[in-house]
Amino acid sequence: MAIILGIESTAHTFGIGIVRDGKVLANVRDMYTTESGGIIPLEAAKHHREVASRIYEKALKEAGIKESEIDVVAFSNAPGLAPCLIEGMKFAKELSKKLKKPIVGVNHCIAHLEIGGGYSAYPQARNSGAAKDPVMLYVSGANTQVISYEAGKYRIFGETLDLGVGNFIDTVARFMGLGFPGGPKIEELAKRSKYVELPYSVKGMDIALSGIQTNLKQKLEKGMKKEDLAYSLQETVFAMLVETAERVLAHTGKKELLLGGGVACNKRLVEMCRIMCEERGCKLFVPAREFLVDNGVMIAYLGEIMHNAGAKFDFEKIDIDARQRTDDVEVFWK
Repeated sequence: MAIILGIESTAHTFGIGIVRDGKVLANVRDMYTTESGGIIPLEAAKHHREVASRIYEKALKEAGIKESEIDVVAFSNAPGLAPCLIEGMKFAKELSKKLKKPIVGVNHCIAHLEIGGGYSAYPQARNSGAAKDPVMLYVSGANTQVISYEAGKYRIFGETLDLGVGNFIDTVARFMGLGFPGGPKIEELAKRSKYVELPYSVKGMDIALSGIQTNLKQKLEKGMKKEDLAYSLQETVFAMLVETAERVLAHTGKKELLLGGGVACNKRLVEMCRIMCEERGCKLFVPAREFLVDNGVMIAYLGEIMHNAGAKFDFEKIDIDARQRTDDVEVFWK
């Protein structure tokens, strides 16, 4: 049984996960944060460079292995913030060269999908196993997509036309002076409030968020309560996400909805998806929080699948692809 080490560094998180035969041995991460403003790519990359060795040593200790036992080094090579991706690739290449082990480049978005199929841990879900052929609502910082597997690729059936929902929420939180990341703080504020009408922008299976962001900023400048705006943001935008996910379920005829990405940690979004799935007779799958947020385990997990399916990467030619789309990747392992 091979031991796979996975390195995640697409944005604010540097994480290392270690997997053996699909089982998690270690999951260690460290996140770049700020008191004000959003993520600054070069600063986040500096953070990754500074914490990499410590996270690596901690992961080895947690897994109870020596580095000589690592069989494959996997890393997130796409998509993401280029300075952050480069730091992860540098660390992966150094390790691969030092240990004389093969290297595997993993698409971050697809890793969210694959780990969701392997690890579902939502106690209220109408199932106890793993998703087999789901529609995935993938909601993270830069990514907002409704995805499903068809004809050799993960196809994007719907997406944001402008802003990723996580970046949108973080920007609104920045307007409110809440710091980064803003999602958990918006969720907390939303518990003590009432609804204020906001624009609702669904275009077919896609959504648009820039107009809502502008409207929220204008309302904030007029002195409206942050709590009311936080609550209204969640109710409006999450309803848009659920609507588009439901349309894709109807279009594909599939009966499983899988959530992925850090925004899926939001309890209100999960609750709205649960209600929709119950009404449609579908199963809901929500991985444990440690697999929703960016993490090295999902990179190791998909890296193992790809390696076992015969993936071969040229050490000298492997590189990052900061803008690679989910539907650009040939899914040869299915």
